[in-house]
Amino acid sequence: MKLTKLTTLFAVLGGIAMTQAQQIKGKITDTKNQPLEAAYIYNLNSKSHAHSSENGLFIIDNNTIGDSLKIGLLGYGTRIIALNASNFKDVTTTILEEKAFQLDEMVLTEELNPVSTISRLDLNTNPLNSSQEALRKIPGLIIGQHAGGGKAEQIFLRGFDIDHGTDISISVDGMPVNMVSHAHGQGYSDLHFLIPETVNKIDFGKGPHYANHGDFATAGYVDFSTKDYLKESSISVTAGQFNSLRTLGLFNLLENTKNQNAYIAAEYLANDGPYVSPQNFDRVNIFGKYVAFSPNNDKISLTASHFTSRWDASGQIPQRSVDDGSITRFGAIDDTEGGETERTNVNVEFNKFISNNTRFKTNAFYSHYAFELYSNFTFFLEDPINGDQIKQKEDRQIFGLNTTFIHDTNLGDTPLTLTSGLGFRQDRVDDIELSHTLNRKTVLENIQLGDLNETNVNAFVNAEFEFGKFRIAPALRLDYFKFLYNDQLQSQYQSLSETKTIVSPKLNFYWDVKDNYQVFLKSGIGFHSNDTRVVVSNQGKDVLPKAYGVDLGDIWKPLPNLVVNTTLWYLFLEQEFVYVGDAGIVEPSGKTERYGLDFGFRYQFNDWLFLDTDLTLTHARSTEDPKGQNYIPLAPNFTMAGGLSVNDWNGFSGGLRYRFIDDRPANEDNSIVAEGYFIADFNANYSFDNITIGFAIENLFDVDWNETQFATESRLQNEAQSVEEIHFTPGTPFFIKGTIAYRF
Repeated sequence: MKLTKLTTLFAVLGGIAMTQAQQIKGKITDTKNQPLEAAYIYNLNSKSHAHSSENGLFIIDNNTIGDSLKIGLLGYGTRIIALNASNFKDVTTTILEEKAFQLDEMVLTEELNPVSTISRLDLNTNPLNSSQEALRKIPGLIIGQHAGGGKAEQIFLRGFDIDHGTDISISVDGMPVNMVSHAHGQGYSDLHFLIPETVNKIDFGKGPHYANHGDFATAGYVDFSTKDYLKESSISVTAGQFNSLRTLGLFNLLENTKNQNAYIAAEYLANDGPYVSPQNFDRVNIFGKYVAFSPNNDKISLTASHFTSRWDASGQIPQRSVDDGSITRFGAIDDTEGGETERTNVNVEFNKFISNNTRFKTNAFYSHYAFELYSNFTFFLEDPINGDQIKQKEDRQIFGLNTTFIHDTNLGDTPLTLTSGLGFRQDRVDDIELSHTLNRKTVLENIQLGDLNETNVNAFVNAEFEFGKFRIAPALRLDYFKFLYNDQLQSQYQSLSETKTIVSPKLNFYWDVKDNYQVFLKSGIGFHSNDTRVVVSNQGKDVLPKAYGVDLGDIWKPLPNLVVNTTLWYLFLEQEFVYVGDAGIVEPSGKTERYGLDFGFRYQFNDWLFLDTDLTLTHARSTEDPKGQNYIPLAPNFTMAGGLSVNDWNGFSGGLRYRFIDDRPANEDNSIVAEGYFIADFNANYSFDNITIGFAIENLFDVDWNETQFATESRLQNEAQSVEEIHFTPGTPFFIKGTIAYRF
């Protein structure tokens, strides 16, 4: 009798416990048992919600027996899980099946980051085929190549001529791409070690509004994440005009192995280009990744890569030489330009749940980098006998660590997410050199030669308070720098050093007006470090000039198949020091302001046809110069890019893409103008069985266009006086190439 009563009592107590709101854990994977990140979990009864982590794990509060969980991710089928006594404490693993990307299924309030979701849509409809295309996925970002294919691209964004990375922070798997105090220029970002087919996700943001991004993130940031696994192995060959060749191999090393993935990607490229003097460009890329999950779903990944590249270049040619017929658009004044570079990377990432409410992620990286570049921009201006060729060279090692903690809690009844982080980076550069050379063989004069050491230690904290449909996120970032330079051209040993600390506050607001309408206001103070040689020469003055930014915008789905995003923005810089690596001098540009409009939309006509367009309007001026003489050279006023894409229509895929940049001032008084261009590219592919064949056409309408342009003062060998005018690198003419790929 007593035993029966006790059993009944425990049953009642257990039932009461199960009817009380409780926390539930679970994991979300695809059909290949690979974890899915950013899946949305929503309790249809209590209205509580959560997102899956990089490990595929989620924890959701306020659940009782009888509730139902809706679990979904764009590009995958949605599932409804009814909570009962058997699964109440642990939903275990939920498998989502991949399906066609349907824009009408996207709900903005369910997305962890709607902007990243848009980039995932772009990757899905327009897969990457080159490392250059990776940066073009960022709305409003324009790139140009002006040194034979081996040099980092020139970048334009939000009224900045960012050169090769001065005002945009770029990373791959948490490892920085930007090179501080580089031989060619501050922030130099060579992304060519990234094999495009390994890219899984592109996260980006514009403006200095993000606490987890510091140095260089004034115009914005771009974070690339590589794939954890390959769905299948493949080999492909692409060949085309101008002796162009690309071979690619993607090899899955651990098939049908539980909780482990490994693959290798290898790429070879060669191209002579359309130039009179062949550019003899070639590049070899090797990338490997290993990922393992522990029984507790902790994730560890190891990546290693190496790339090497060499090229010749015709350089930037003066317009007058083309006009008088002495050379063609694809000719050269000095065709001994060119260079070689290589980079080896090792990166380890670790991700785990410390407790139900606390996640931890860290990565440690090492890079060895070598660079040698020969250029001649002014021809015979400085040296009428030997010419003005210069060599820029360095040998660099980079060590770094990034750690982030994410803690979910409540402040009273208000949900609060605290994100904090610590970071460290040190660059050790030996024999950083700028020399006057002849024919890439003879060093005529060392202009600069030294060793430098630059260290950055940083910390940040971001708090996100959720008040129903309204969120507020104040944040604070701290950066400490130490700059050290040893000038080898001095007769006596001397170490020049400076230290500097900067605090950067941020404050962002988000309002989910409706399920498919979000308004945001972002604000923050940012900076970018100046070159170590600038810092020590200026004796620590204006080491970390500040940037003040604000964005007001919205993301909206006015129709089920249409996403529209609009942003009004403003950015003020208190100083724009520029280290001109080509001359070894410092150019202070003073205070500047930029403001403008970003607009974009994505529309899906049916299961396989997509339309997208992004445009930017920008006003960029110096605030300390007289009106009419205050233009910021090469700052774009108007850009536009987009296209029509076919994604898996009865085996067919492809698209028509375009990009446009308007005429823009090439100097401060707009007396020299860099001409704009409109370029269209086309590609088509057909897949059957395990084979894909296709072709691509760059510059479909064969227009004459200048990929990069500068207002440069130069003198030719037969000229008595120098001339300042547009010097340009011609853009690729009509260029067709074909591809065949085999999957296994």
